[in-house]
Amino acid sequence: MNRIDKLFTEYRKQGKKALVLYVTAGDPNIQFTEELVNTIITAGADIIEIGVPFSDPMADGPTIQAASERALKNDISLSDILDMVKRVRKSHPDIPLVLFSYFNPVLQYGIDKLAADSAESGIDGWLIVDLGSAEEDEVIPSLSSHDLHKITLLAPTSDGSRMKKLLKQAKGFVYYITVTGVTGVRTDLPQDLAEHLEEVASYSDTPLVAGFGVSTPEMARQVGEHTDGVVVGSKLVKTVAETPDRQTALSNAAELVENLAEAIH
Repeated sequence: MNRIDKLFTEYRKQGKKALVLYVTAGDPNIQFTEELVNTIITAGADIIEIGVPFSDPMADGPTIQAASERALKNDISLSDILDMVKRVRKSHPDIPLVLFSYFNPVLQYGIDKLAADSAESGIDGWLIVDLGSAEEDEVIPSLSSHDLHKITLLAPTSDGSRMKKLLKQAKGFVYYITVTGVTGVRTDLPQDLAEHLEEVASYSDTPLVAGFGVSTPEMARQVGEHTDGVVVGSKLVKTVAETPDRQTALSNAAELVENLAEAIH
């Protein structure tokens, strides 16, 4: 069984919500990313989204854009990221790991080759931000042949018929974007968010997680009341970026994750 399916099956039995953390691979270097991933797993993260740096991250706000720029200056590659995943997987054999990317890096690497290499390294699924319906036909067969999930991304602007169509092929989990616009830390959530989350959950039994803008334990708790999990990205990336000392940055990241985990677990 895919690790994502295994985790949500168990958490649903326990009535427990999953904490999903996003990191930008290679920011500021791949060695630090490896330490960061290991640290936040120990601190309570349940699923890790490993972001592939890209030069034109249209869905990302300033925090993650800057992180991608720092990583790209070090010539971080998908091969470097997969090698890091192999090392992380030795210490954490059961935690789900998702490759979070735009389509261009995937296409440049080669869809079939990346699917095979992802599975071999220990990746459990892909979340491709800008994947169109035509590209899905290329990606899904390659992923399925290696027991990898294509994570479905839903925007608040999608109407019911569009959501139902997208959810027909949903596997692993569905990622619902809580706000319109790009990623980034926010101080509040949309007033109608609960209503939208309940609507999405009614269309599919695939586990539902939500993110974009979640920055505090209280916000995470609110989102978790209506989902199977909560995604935090920019807040973690920002917390690390604001601390130049490596050890302090890891300590601050651990504290953030511990507080988030306590709120939703």
